[in-house]
Amino acid sequence: MQTKIGKTLGASFVTLSCASPCLAQSGVTLYGVIDEGVTWTSNQAGGHAYQMQSGVTQGSRWGLLGKEDLGGGLRAIFALENGFDPSAGGFGQNGRLFGRQAYVGLSSNAGTLTLGRQYEFMADFVAPVSGQGQWGTYFSHAGDVDNLNGSFRVNNAVKYTSPTLGGFKLGALYSFGGQAGAFSTNSVLSLGINYGYGPLYVAAAYTRVNSPYAAAYDSLPKNVLYTRYLPSTTSESIYGLGASYTFGAFKMGLDASQVTFRAGFNGANVDFRNVEGWLNYAFATTLSGGLGYTWTDVDVHASGAKPRYQQVNLMLDYALSKRTDVYAMAACLSGSSGTTAQINYVTAASSSNRQSLLRLGLRHKF
Repeated sequence: MQTKIGKTLGASFVTLSCASPCLAQSGVTLYGVIDEGVTWTSNQAGGHAYQMQSGVTQGSRWGLLGKEDLGGGLRAIFALENGFDPSAGGFGQNGRLFGRQAYVGLSSNAGTLTLGRQYEFMADFVAPVSGQGQWGTYFSHAGDVDNLNGSFRVNNAVKYTSPTLGGFKLGALYSFGGQAGAFSTNSVLSLGINYGYGPLYVAAAYTRVNSPYAAAYDSLPKNVLYTRYLPSTTSESIYGLGASYTFGAFKMGLDASQVTFRAGFNGANVDFRNVEGWLNYAFATTLSGGLGYTWTDVDVHASGAKPRYQQVNLMLDYALSKRTDVYAMAACLSGSSGTTAQINYVTAASSSNRQSLLRLGLRHKF
């Protein structure tokens, strides 16, 4: 028995010893982020709550990125990215093994073509000019109604991203709905463009999701500000644009988006419009702080209701090293009379039209 075990362990050691050089030659990289902290939230069932929550500044994840040189400037690439919750050790994205991303593709000087589960271009191109893109989940617009936080990913997607030409980059994505005889059902189309020149970055994107409740939101915890309209919505259209500019120790941004849930309530459309401005300041190489404000305007056409929301965001981040930082963040959401507040989708809905939160967190990247 001991001899058999020894042979098995020896064979395993040889296999693992051979694996490292092979992976190195194939260009496989392991990476990840672990974000964990404690959040205090007001107005939870009439009181307040203390919760340990993960993935706020960035979703906790580990992933593999791979590339292989095929010659002539052509490369094969892949990404497998798992989301997880370190609070309990479980999978994110509704229990998917690689729920954040899973794709394979080809890349060359002509651009990149990928196939699989991927982000659309609101998340890819416009998110970097938003407060959420700077600081994290809690600062998303109306519970991430415009997907700048990448709350949903797109399955069965073919995606092309161009090389940067004269500062411009273009992108297009199409997802096949997968229903026989109904080519457009559950399908997704996304188009994006960005421009970068020195300290200036500008981006715009359009995404259309047919049958979004089935096509995109199967794993999304529901936010009362907008997901009540999803079950009856025939399609969701998202438009977004914005710009950021860096000068000295300051970085500032302005962005806007419009989301239309077609037939979202009693057969009529529901529109969300978001406008945000934010400012970040580097007090030192290791310390930065930010301030943001978002205005959300809603039109429920069938009832004539026009809910309004305002959210103020604060962020303070201190880097312990290049890979580890501690942070404090605060957010306050206020809705018009008769509304229910809910900051993003990682907190429970408020018992009134106001909600505030405070968070202390630790993030490590590897």
